[in-house]
Amino acid sequence: MPASAAGEPAGAGHRDALNVLRTSNWLWPNVSPAEEIAPGKRTGRFRIGGDQPVLDADGRSRVSVENMTVALIDEAEPPRFVQRRFTVGY
Repeated sequence: MPASAAGEPAGAGHRDALNVLRTSNWLWPNVSPAEEIAPGKRTGRFRIGGDQPVLDADGRSRVSVENMTVALIDEAEPPRFVQRRFTVGY
C-alpha cells in the first residue's frame, strides 16, 4: 500500500528518530509497525522482521493492535533487538 499524504510526516519523523538513535550510544530497540495496524484478534501468531516490512501471502504489511502489543511485550524481556529496528506483521 503506498504511503498516504497523511502518513508521510509520521513516517519521516520515525525515520529521523531512527537515524538519531543509530548514531547514539543508547541501548535502544526500535519497532516499526506494519503499514496496516487495526484492532483485531490476539492470536499470538505473527512474524518478526528486520528493516523491511513483513508481508503476508497477499503482499500486504498488516498486523492487529493486539498482536503488535504481544510483540512489544515479548521484546521487553529478554530484549533481542538492542540497537536494532524490528518489524511485526503476519
